[in-house]
Amino acid sequence: MITRRAFLKRGGMGLAAVAAGGSNVVALSEKNMSFSATGGYTSNRPDVSQRNFTSEAVENTIRNVTKQLKDPKLSWMFGNCFPNTLDTTVHYRVQDGRPDTFVYTGDIHAMWLRDSAAQVWPYLQLMKKDEPLMKLIAGVVNRHTKCILFDPYANAFNDGPAGGEWMTDLTDMKPELHERKWEIDSLCYTVRLAYHYWKISGDTSVFSKDWEKAAGLIVKTFREQQRKDSLGPYKFQRRTERQLDTLCNDGYGAPVKPVGLIVSSFRPSDDATTLNFLIPSNLFAVTSLKQLAEISTQVTRNSSFASECTALAAEVQHAINTYAVSDHLHYGKIYAYEVDGFGNRLFMDDANVPNLLSLPYLGSIDKNDKIYQNTRNFVWSLDNPYFFKGASGEGIGGPHIGFDMIWPMSLIMKAMTSSDEAEIRSCVKMLRDTDGGTGFMHESFHKDNPAKFTRSWFAWTNTLFGELILKLVNEGKINMLNHL
Repeated sequence: MITRRAFLKRGGMGLAAVAAGGSNVVALSEKNMSFSATGGYTSNRPDVSQRNFTSEAVENTIRNVTKQLKDPKLSWMFGNCFPNTLDTTVHYRVQDGRPDTFVYTGDIHAMWLRDSAAQVWPYLQLMKKDEPLMKLIAGVVNRHTKCILFDPYANAFNDGPAGGEWMTDLTDMKPELHERKWEIDSLCYTVRLAYHYWKISGDTSVFSKDWEKAAGLIVKTFREQQRKDSLGPYKFQRRTERQLDTLCNDGYGAPVKPVGLIVSSFRPSDDATTLNFLIPSNLFAVTSLKQLAEISTQVTRNSSFASECTALAAEVQHAINTYAVSDHLHYGKIYAYEVDGFGNRLFMDDANVPNLLSLPYLGSIDKNDKIYQNTRNFVWSLDNPYFFKGASGEGIGGPHIGFDMIWPMSLIMKAMTSSDEAEIRSCVKMLRDTDGGTGFMHESFHKDNPAKFTRSWFAWTNTLFGELILKLVNEGKINMLNHL
């Protein structure tokens, strides 16, 4: 198994990468990363016989979009990236008479709640045309329910009691867990996927009694991590030379003042928070609690639980308004990235979603909101310590990889949350030109050299790139895409 940390220490696999996963092998060789003899591009998708799942709706979408795209490289990249989750990472089966889908994150053969929900998200819009695809996504929701019932504090799970390199972490570790880092967004992504699956499909079968128990655990965990009465049951330490892979203060992290916000011990990058109230994730939690309330009102008919969710959402939102909106020296009122309730604030943004930039994409704030716009101006500037600009591109990175490494995810989020066609065009052009010749997105690339990148097989960003291109085509921006 290639672990996330070991993989990053090697700096990715470069252009001659082989990623093996169970029954499917995705070979990214020099041959299929280059131009064909005729001057065109050769698909980098696995052979049809090696694909984990094939959706007719997805295949029709690829044919329709690539036919309209006149930019040969952009068309090639969309064809490679959009189906990457289905081609290489999903493992569908039926367990106890219900769909069950385990999703690898890519080169790491474990299932992150966040990544897996985001990986299948772009296919929601197509599933009403494709019943097998709908069942596959229902299987992801059902698998999330099982994961949360097993441990609501874990961020990543094994497909069975496989164990792994993090079994010695000082937390309530079990062999069914790949990693046990408490991140608010893990539970929020679970709610987001289930809620929108229901709203688009009309299918309520995923909201079983087990789902209701899992929803109760989500709210219970959020309340525990408000830390009003105690530090709560979660603690985490790791024997490591890397500061952001462990927590101080006997595993509880930096102190917080209980003001109604929810502690997130780790960021969506899986890095430890500096100040434990992570604001993008708290805003995401507000959205998720409102969605839980709607499900409880309209589907599971639990008015008491719906009221609890609504009240908690209001409490967290009030605390955000009180403690997270701050005057910046250059940008006016903006959202801090992290706070502690004592008055301390951290001004930065990390590329991983949820971040401050992505809040409209997640439905947590209107993109025209003045405070968001001020925040956006800040995060896409050199005043953000993790904004990098070089000869090959500009964008947000983060301490997970380090200095000068830009995450394509940040460029995708900038385009997703923009109304400015010139800004969107610039982002898409930069994404097209920084693939390192592979036809795929990566975790990060060097600001001056896109051939230096991390993670050749990172399905979340691949599928997210496909989602962006499809969104722009559906919005009638094909002319823009054909004139980058």
